[in-house]
Amino acid sequence: MNKKHLEANGLMLITAAIWGFAFVAQRLGMQHVGPFIFNGIRFAIGGLVLLPFWWLQRKHRPSVLKPSVPDVLRGGFAAGTMLFCGASLQQMGMVYTTAGNAGFITGFYVIFVPIMGILWGLKTDGGTWFGAVLAVMGMYFLSVTADFSISFGDALVLASAFFWAGHVHVIGFFTHKIPSIQLAAVQFFVCTFYSLLAAFLFEANTLPAIFDAALPILYAGLLSTGVAYTLQVVAQKNAHPAHAAIILSLEAIFALLGGWLLLGEKMSSRGLFGGGLMLAGMIFSQLHSTLKVAKK
Repeated sequence: MNKKHLEANGLMLITAAIWGFAFVAQRLGMQHVGPFIFNGIRFAIGGLVLLPFWWLQRKHRPSVLKPSVPDVLRGGFAAGTMLFCGASLQQMGMVYTTAGNAGFITGFYVIFVPIMGILWGLKTDGGTWFGAVLAVMGMYFLSVTADFSISFGDALVLASAFFWAGHVHVIGFFTHKIPSIQLAAVQFFVCTFYSLLAAFLFEANTLPAIFDAALPILYAGLLSTGVAYTLQVVAQKNAHPAHAAIILSLEAIFALLGGWLLLGEKMSSRGLFGGGLMLAGMIFSQLHSTLKVAKK
């Protein structure tokens, strides 16, 4: 492994840590404001963080794709809609579940992505199905109780994972037409519009409450949405795909660690076993597909 690979792995580890601890910020923010205003401000900040990168890209990299305004709007609208649905369900779920549970369950999207691909005629190999079985088993031990019920919060976060998977497919469809920074910025602003509209219609937030939630919102907006996204893009240029699959999956472990250190959350031995199975299923699914492509 050369120096560039080591640096890329380090950046991805930082990215996974930022994303994992963001679940703590989301939990803390819910103590003061509603989920829609939290996401509205968060994604507005994330979009503003990316605007300078957008300008620099257009100025210093003239060879980058120059899509038409309608293409940018179509891509941003589609991605932003999926982002709004996923982020809203996840944020609402955070009111009722722990940061650790949310981190593991959100990671389910890496299983849903190839399975949803069947709808578009994409093949799903045996390794992905095996990883899915492990993840489903883990989900049972993590979230399903003795009377075979699942908590409301875990169910909301699981539903959000479907939209995160759909978001991946939308990004994959438009990414060859629109530069990634432009697509990301526009989708953030679309999500901001939806979220602030929903907050106006359904929530009774006050300015003092927003100020009380300022630190969690800033963390989620500046670091999780803006900085971590940029680090991921930079790191994956020099990263080995198999290493990226493992390191980025550690987001769930950092969510569990953050919940324990900062919120005093605890997970039972049954939950830890289930979380371990889920993580194993997610990593196996990603690694199997990556290594299979590498052999071709």
